[in-house]
Amino acid sequence: MPILRLKEIRDLSAENRLGRLKELRTELLRLRTMIKAGGTIENPARIRQLRMTIAQILTVEHEQKLGIGKAKPEAKKPKAKKAKTEPKNTETEEAETKPRTKKTDRKKSK
Repeated sequence: MPILRLKEIRDLSAENRLGRLKELRTELLRLRTMIKAGGTIENPARIRQLRMTIAQILTVEHEQKLGIGKAKPEAKKPKAKKAKTEPKNTETEEAETKPRTKKTDRKKSK
């Protein structure tokens, strides 16, 4: 289960996001320190969750900075119709794709 969902991150104000980011980074640092000291942690998957959540918060911050966050999608443009092509000659295609079955088709080499 994620620590924060992306929708929740987007709903937070910029100050709350930065505060939450600081908390998550300190928790990650604490868990990494425990591992380096030779201890064990209760939930090793928590490190991955923390890293992913930190990345999501940073991504949302960057989107806000660039102004590309939750922009309304543009109206879809109608696709251009493809021009009809001439029908292919099926007789030559069949002849080219058929495998040779008779030995007489091949030249005999001595």
